[in-house]
Amino acid sequence: MSSLASALYARLHSSLASPSMLPSPPPSASIGSWKSIAQRAQNHRDETLAAVQPPISDITDIPQDSTSVPETILTADELSITESDPEKLITRMASGELSSVQVTNAFLRRAAIAQKLVNCVTELLPEAALGRAASLDAYLKEHGKPLPISTKEMINIAGLTCNAAFISWHDRVPDSNAHILDILLDAGCILYARTTQPQTLMHLETSSNYYGTTVNPFNRNLTSGGSSGGEGALVGMRGSCLGIGTDIGGSIRSPAANNGVYGLRPTSKRLPMQGMTATMLGSEHILPVIGPLSTSLGGIKLFMKTLLDAQPWIREPSLVPLPWKTAPQLPGSEKGKVKLRLGVLTDDHVVRPHPPIRRAINDIVSKLSGIPEIEVIPFVPYNHDEAWTIISSLYFADGGAEEKAAIGASREPWRPLSKFIITENPNVKALSIKEIWDLTIRRDEYRDGYARRWTESGIDVLLCPVGPGAAPPIDSARYWGYTAQWNLLDYPTLVAPVSKVLPTDVAETEYQPRNEQDRYNHQLYDAVKYANAPVSIQLVGRRYEDEKVVEAMEYLQEKLGLPWAEYV
Repeated sequence: MSSLASALYARLHSSLASPSMLPSPPPSASIGSWKSIAQRAQNHRDETLAAVQPPISDITDIPQDSTSVPETILTADELSITESDPEKLITRMASGELSSVQVTNAFLRRAAIAQKLVNCVTELLPEAALGRAASLDAYLKEHGKPLPISTKEMINIAGLTCNAAFISWHDRVPDSNAHILDILLDAGCILYARTTQPQTLMHLETSSNYYGTTVNPFNRNLTSGGSSGGEGALVGMRGSCLGIGTDIGGSIRSPAANNGVYGLRPTSKRLPMQGMTATMLGSEHILPVIGPLSTSLGGIKLFMKTLLDAQPWIREPSLVPLPWKTAPQLPGSEKGKVKLRLGVLTDDHVVRPHPPIRRAINDIVSKLSGIPEIEVIPFVPYNHDEAWTIISSLYFADGGAEEKAAIGASREPWRPLSKFIITENPNVKALSIKEIWDLTIRRDEYRDGYARRWTESGIDVLLCPVGPGAAPPIDSARYWGYTAQWNLLDYPTLVAPVSKVLPTDVAETEYQPRNEQDRYNHQLYDAVKYANAPVSIQLVGRRYEDEKVVEAMEYLQEKLGLPWAEYV
């Protein structure tokens, strides 16, 4: 690195990492009451919102669908910027049409609005973000590709508190950035917002005793999803065009689906995981992954390629040294004649999806059936109830001891979904080494069986629901099967929006539930209650076929006119 480049690198990074520029709540000598700690965190968040200029006034009389509120507050230029897809923004910025400062300030303002509407932000970073943006404009006009990016709070930023939504971890301050952030900073990204997450990081919703509940932009009576629900809601509100989430049971895909945006759960060991604040960091039975949420499919590709072009496996040798493949991946692509064998799973035979989910998938299948380049193949699920037993037994091999200790240390109350997944889950217990080995063997045997089913079906990728319904009411996301299934198998999975809940998606009054989980899910649904909630699909591929999944989604969208068109 040249001396000039070294100086530039140091200047750009100091604007992010300096604690003086990114103030966080000061550590306290004693833990105090959990309520006082939470109040201090909220006060700090509100101070960072107040620093945004021009300031955003309080918003009263918030409608149930809050997605149209920003257009009543932001300027035309700010709306144009924040509603541009990330790949288009980079082009406009690289050409000089837009400055980094303009773009960053527009997203700061829209993120502040999003916080007031759906409660999705833990803190904004206006001083550091705008300082960095000015440096980028001054020094990288010809060379950099700057882009504002938001991040889930659990991803470490040097000098900022990182609590993973545990009150007792309120004064943990990492001394270095997560590996993924260093790569993105080198690429010219500007960090400007950190987002909410749930207690334990193990909810398909987002609620904590720090900030309360993050709600859905399209219907504030419903959940934003989780655990990356703050990211999902912020991107859904267009307060971010590209954000970072994590996923061990659906934590990227649930919020992406609930908020009508794109989200990718990559295959494990592709993207860097160094520098996270969470419990169970050494567990290898079920591996968490990090991945993007974006307003566009192009943003997903941009995120993946940027990170893999940096060869993260050199610093983090546990990663697979697999660059992002740019050559066509679908059968026949190299000859210019794609032939896609699309598997379709409409129901996992454990919990039946709600009417809007089935309607959207059936509509897609109907349209695809008339396209000669695509062969639609019904896919029979392979023991999905067994998959949940295995993965929910392996999630907490210590019986949830770390979570219980972290919650108990501050005496904060347990959130309902924390109880659901840990204390009310019959598969959670402290496992002996022999029991862990036995469950790991079961996991691998299940993976082998699923691979055989996949091979016998002859499919390239699999289309399926993201969940048993659209975004459910608060504290009711209790069925993980449609997402956790692919964590157990470690298959790459991409979520994309296709529709919304329609008044014609009426509930089934005569349906006889299969089991208690199915009964619970069936009783949740009502078309009025779920009104306007996004409906999304999930596309799944084999391990390390991440690029193939993205390419297949692009192909389907081209053929169908997605997203949203003809379905809303």
